[in-house]
Amino acid sequence: MRPFAIVAEKNRVPEKIDLPFVLLVTLLCGIGFTTLYSGSLGYGERIFGDQFYFVKKQAINLAAGVIAMFLLASINLETVRKHLPKIVAVTIVLSFLTFIPGIGINKNGASRWIGIGPATFQPSELVKLVLVLFLANLFAKKHDRLDEPEVSVYPAAVMTSVLVATVYLQRNFSTAILLILIALSVFFVAGVRVSWFVKFCLLSLPLIALMVLSEEYRVKRILAYLYPERYPLSFGYQVNAALQAISDGGFWGLGLGNGIRKVSSIPEVQSDFIFAVWCEEMGFIGILGYFAVLFTFAWRGFLIAFSVRDRFRSLLAFGCTMIILVQSLMNAGVVVRAFPATGIPLPFFSSGGSSLLITLCLCALIINVSRYMPEGEIQNV
Repeated sequence: MRPFAIVAEKNRVPEKIDLPFVLLVTLLCGIGFTTLYSGSLGYGERIFGDQFYFVKKQAINLAAGVIAMFLLASINLETVRKHLPKIVAVTIVLSFLTFIPGIGINKNGASRWIGIGPATFQPSELVKLVLVLFLANLFAKKHDRLDEPEVSVYPAAVMTSVLVATVYLQRNFSTAILLILIALSVFFVAGVRVSWFVKFCLLSLPLIALMVLSEEYRVKRILAYLYPERYPLSFGYQVNAALQAISDGGFWGLGLGNGIRKVSSIPEVQSDFIFAVWCEEMGFIGILGYFAVLFTFAWRGFLIAFSVRDRFRSLLAFGCTMIILVQSLMNAGVVVRAFPATGIPLPFFSSGGSSLLITLCLCALIINVSRYMPEGEIQNV
């Protein structure tokens, strides 16, 4: 028995881009940048003596991301497929460069960045995009051989494991979990038999447990999540401060720029806990507004994925949409203590060039997919 799978056909006729989706991306970028502006002024002044430090960096990152989005939205995806083995190889090499002294940058005990002059890049962000590209390409080519796991399921599982391992070794547990969730969702939608899907789920559980138990700080984060009163000034501090900020916001919020907790109560508020700024200043009504935009964005992305009649493009758009949706929910879930604390950024909001660049590249691929309409010819290669 197989789950629902995308039935795809060839697309060769370029069409106009999906304007509603582009408007949603623009809206999320605007909301995110405005929230970062409001939330980072005090921290930038206190740490760097420049209240616009993070704003200026994010403006540059946003400009670079928009340029990359325009380029990737217009590129021929068949060219990308042709060079995919090289892209995967480069991604793996970049991931391991994080461990090379002089190239890799270690922060707080984690080796997640590489430095090129004054610029830094986080390869794990690129891994998200490459994983979806690889799985979409493989399952599109092997869609008629899903009953032969040695040529379809096994290669997909092996490459997923390799990419997850490279991220996990960088002590980036939250992104490793995100990759596993995205891979499982693509496996399911691609039509992999339920029995195999269940096996992968069951196999993932002990691996995730092992990854958690292998580091003391991860265990303490779990304990802080379960027993927040035991770690009020350490592992539970940020989440407790974020919850207080949400409570202070009430129904209508304190007003944009009027938040108080962002000034001193939430460490590095411009990064993983930027959602707390939005909640405090815009209130419950603002939270509802954000999720309305996010779910409309996801609905439009899934609509594009399930409407285009090309297996590769369908799976690609689905995977890209899932990454942004799941990552957003994971980040917001941490802020409201629905999940244990992680270091995963909020797409469109959190400060960081790598995250914003890859988020816009994911959006670009979805826009690229939306440019093609069906001709009715089933794709079998």
